[in-house]
Amino acid sequence: MNALVVYSTKTKNTLKLAEALYEALRYTKELKSITDNPNPDDYDFIAVGYWVKDSKPDPATMEFLPKIRDGQQVFLFATHASARDSGPIRNAMKIAKELTSKGRIIGTFGCQGEVSPEMMEKLAAQDKKPEWFADAPAAKGHPDEQDIAELVHLINTICI
Repeated sequence: MNALVVYSTKTKNTLKLAEALYEALRYTKELKSITDNPNPDDYDFIAVGYWVKDSKPDPATMEFLPKIRDGQQVFLFATHASARDSGPIRNAMKIAKELTSKGRIIGTFGCQGEVSPEMMEKLAAQDKKPEWFADAPAAKGHPDEQDIAELVHLINTICI
């Protein structure tokens, strides 16, 4: 089976997960940034990692997901500042699934990802803060070893 692990990252949080997932896969595999504009046609299994922006997958991922063709196995994974099962995260995963309507989704994973101190400082100075701002301090240090272990366990369970 040919596998592609493709990721979009702004702070390298999603990259950490993508690298761990890539190492765990036992398939013939490639790891590519979404900025490389990979062609998903040559793969049987595609793991797509993204960061969440405004309760949706980031723009590059939203453009990539509809390119997945009928029957390809898809695993979606995301990083975000919001609490793990919050509304914005459920919405982002729902949108990602809808955009991947031709593929066969075999699993999903999401975990918090640390927001840079500079961004936190900038947002703290604003009167109107994003919905996820209150959850962001708990994201410090994530994805951590436990998050990565959960992802690897899940992918090993799914991809036997």
